[in-house]
Amino acid sequence: MHSLTLLSSSPLSTSPSVLKISSTFSKSQFCPLPFAPSSSSSRHLCYVNFNAQQHVFSDLNFVLHDSLEASGIDTTHAREAREQFCSQIGRFTDIEKETSICINRCVDLGRTALYIAAEDDSLVSHSSVPLPVDDFITRLDDLSMDYCPHYSPEYDSSPEKFLESIERFLYVHKGFKRAKANLLEPQALYLHSVLTHRSGSAAMLSLIYSEILKMLRLWSLLYFDAEIFFPHDALTLPTGYHKQKSKQSDQPHIMTSGNLLVEILNDLKHAFWPFQHDQTKSLFLRAATAANCVDRTNFVAESGSQIASAKAAQHRLDRGVWTSVRFGDMRRSLSACERLILLKNDANEFRDYSMLLYHCGFYEQSLEYLKKYQELKKSSTQETTSSSHILGSLEEDAVDNLMTRLNLLLLEQGWSRPSYARNFLGNNSEPW
Repeated sequence: MHSLTLLSSSPLSTSPSVLKISSTFSKSQFCPLPFAPSSSSSRHLCYVNFNAQQHVFSDLNFVLHDSLEASGIDTTHAREAREQFCSQIGRFTDIEKETSICINRCVDLGRTALYIAAEDDSLVSHSSVPLPVDDFITRLDDLSMDYCPHYSPEYDSSPEKFLESIERFLYVHKGFKRAKANLLEPQALYLHSVLTHRSGSAAMLSLIYSEILKMLRLWSLLYFDAEIFFPHDALTLPTGYHKQKSKQSDQPHIMTSGNLLVEILNDLKHAFWPFQHDQTKSLFLRAATAANCVDRTNFVAESGSQIASAKAAQHRLDRGVWTSVRFGDMRRSLSACERLILLKNDANEFRDYSMLLYHCGFYEQSLEYLKKYQELKKSSTQETTSSSHILGSLEEDAVDNLMTRLNLLLLEQGWSRPSYARNFLGNNSEPW
């Protein structure tokens, strides 16, 4: 059990132009990072003893930061952001992972999402200044404060009217909108960009909505059990509803804290995966096809353009081009894979990460994670996430082919890496 010491928080100042807010936050359970500087934010702070968690992930030999550092790229800010991400998810218990995002817990989802953004920003910008996480936290809190003048006492009579007023404030007055799922731009996938441009993915909009609900509950304005309906289509906006009046069909649309972070990272993983051809295949199969680890005779419907796309992707990698417009970014896809491994320990994440490492020329590490995948697969009872039995069989055949190839490389080359492997992650020239 972690030892928690709750710090006192000064009451929120009020004025005649802003509705009266209670200064007793008895309903709050919110616990952001203990290192957050004092500001106008009314968030509670708690100290957590992480001594028992310091070496939880010490056996995972991740490649990205070390390889970039070896190429002469300063990864100080990226490493700091990753450490802060780990310290946040280290607070998760099994129960809290399955808790709705509308309930305040010791894992600050807003901060965690911003640490994800801070790491990726450092990876691609090489800026000497880190992303100002605290400034964006203040902006996120200010959204809740800005709602106060829009609040009316008549909303207390109806939870539906209360939630409608929040959505009118968020989606009409503030202008937040859902980005098109099939054309997701990077700015729609990072919290700081969504707060700036007001266009985001379903996960980002749900996170912002939940943060507003948390703050209103913190101020004792939210008097009922509110829940967010997370959309699984490409167009619908996240909306709120009174949980006590919910239907059984609403349950699959409840987003938990653990699943929200997985959703955010999966969005990034899909957006920046370097092999964007053939959307009918899993990410792993796309990369395996480009590596010639898949028997193409099984894909009777595969077009010439798809085969050409796979060859073009491999050609870019061989030339050391790690990113191009609408064709992924190896740095950010590797980063997403590493954080997904840290977050949910799913066997397929080890497999996907292994395949990316193979494409980068890190054969020893690729074999290491492929073996971890097989070990987890044997000890796990999880069902395959493949869309069909045929694709699942193809994936396992590709894993076997990759394992054979890596073992042969061990015998023939003694784990020597090709010369382009370092340039692959260290090349600073954009291809446009």
